[in-house]
Amino acid sequence: MATPMAFTPPHRRRRWRRLALLPLAIAAALLAWFRQPLDAHAVTAASYGARIGCSCRFIAGRALGDCRKDFEPGMALVRLSEDTAAGSVTASFALFRHQTAFFRRGEGCVLEQWAD
Repeated sequence: MATPMAFTPPHRRRRWRRLALLPLAIAAALLAWFRQPLDAHAVTAASYGARIGCSCRFIAGRALGDCRKDFEPGMALVRLSEDTAAGSVTASFALFRHQTAFFRRGEGCVLEQWAD
């Protein structure tokens, strides 16, 4: 004799679905509420990283991997990449924002124009 399968009434299943969606709705609301400050921090971190990385690489002549030592605490999400032909370093903040600094003789490292 087979054992009967547990039966869950439809109204209980709907309640669990709503409860499961609640954290997603809260996360979306928080992201919408804090979008502007998060975006400002991302632009600042990417700009700072590009400027420091460019100065470290093209003025001090150090390896790009060594330039992370110059970062302030809390900049773990900033990634650096370089283009030696163009004399530039690009920093990206968690794949969210990026900024490039170019080395110019007599001027040092200059950030690219911001486009909003």
